[in-house]
Amino acid sequence: MSFTDLGVPARLSALLEQRGITTPTPIQAATLPDSLAGRDVLGRGRTGSGKTYAFLLPLVTRLLDGPRATARKPRALILAPTRELVAQIKEALDPFASEAGLTVQTVFGGVGQNPQVQGLRNGADIVLACPGRLEDLISQGHADLSAVQITVLDEADHMADLGFLPAVRRLLQKTPRGSQRLLFSATLDQGIDVLVKQFLVKPVTHEADSAQSPVSAMDHHVLHLNREHRLAVLVDLASAPGRTVVFARTKHGAKALARQLNKSGAPAVELHGNLSQGARTRNLEAFHSGKASTLVATDIAARGIHVDDVALVVHADPPAEHKAYLHRSGRTARAGAAGTVITLMLDEQVKDVRALTRAAGIKPTITRIQDARHPVLAQLAPGKRTFIDGGYVAETIEAAPAGRPRSGAPARRRTGSRSAGAPARSGSSGQRRRRG
Repeated sequence: MSFTDLGVPARLSALLEQRGITTPTPIQAATLPDSLAGRDVLGRGRTGSGKTYAFLLPLVTRLLDGPRATARKPRALILAPTRELVAQIKEALDPFASEAGLTVQTVFGGVGQNPQVQGLRNGADIVLACPGRLEDLISQGHADLSAVQITVLDEADHMADLGFLPAVRRLLQKTPRGSQRLLFSATLDQGIDVLVKQFLVKPVTHEADSAQSPVSAMDHHVLHLNREHRLAVLVDLASAPGRTVVFARTKHGAKALARQLNKSGAPAVELHGNLSQGARTRNLEAFHSGKASTLVATDIAARGIHVDDVALVVHADPPAEHKAYLHRSGRTARAGAAGTVITLMLDEQVKDVRALTRAAGIKPTITRIQDARHPVLAQLAPGKRTFIDGGYVAETIEAAPAGRPRSGAPARRRTGSRSAGAPARSGSSGQRRRRG
């Protein structure tokens, strides 16, 4: 079945075809007939199952050939939990909005509000927003949701986890009764259920690729190791070919681990809530472009961040609950591709990791390793290990005290390699010695 068969206008289907997208995913095939018909839809599917197009196509279709938006009154609203997800949805939306002659305005915190205010004043057809900043702009009189024809909630369960549901409820109350509402979520717990009952009218529920069911193309492994070998193993995995996402539990832990990987010659960037929006954007661009082969993140990146060809996800710190494990792991094995997920488990974490994997419905392969020489590392992350002196260095040049290098100075690109699983050159921490 094609997108046109499902009711997508030919001009939008042609844009999909130009991007090599010709066959709808299960969540798209399930929801599009109802959402295109104007019904309220509750769609449940894992991150990476194609939910973005499942709501963008009916949203753009509804606005096709309609009157332009007036100042401060958008015709469509998309709510998402994080700035990164807003940016990625906009990237997917832009070509379709351009084809339809629609204007898009993003609204989120961490940056100045004046450009957002001006965009709303100019009359944005579609507002793509995080709840907090949008509420601020409404309270200041810069936005009015009374003309919204269709509202989308993406990653609704993550908004619940972050405590956004009260704000989401207040925003939905400002949209017209009887306007179409689409809610997409990887899971449906009690908090989301309350939202559905309050704001969706006779919703049609569709489920595909539930977050509770692991991806069949994803291989799960647990490496049982001692704490003193943890960094050496992470350096080995991060220096293998391909993109790697490493998850830490805390912002401080992510920052420290990214620094340690860079010092050890494995180019890495960090992503967590303590970074400014500019730094978050630069780091994601470095990871997208391949300047940094490893992204070290907290759970902020477990939802919505889509980077193609992530071969390996490593839980450096096992998450607290199974939903986080599945969402983190969903950074790999996207859109039918294969991927590998590795959890590092210390002696004191054995009980928790066993409970975690049992709740996630997976049976990982558990390997006890003594150090970074173990051959299983070469099997899980094959290829020559490559190291770059200095690791990843941000391009932004900052002032530095006399006699000290600037942060933007180029790294010494002395690349070397060692066989997969070979030991780090010195120290139980696995960090290599540096001359000078």
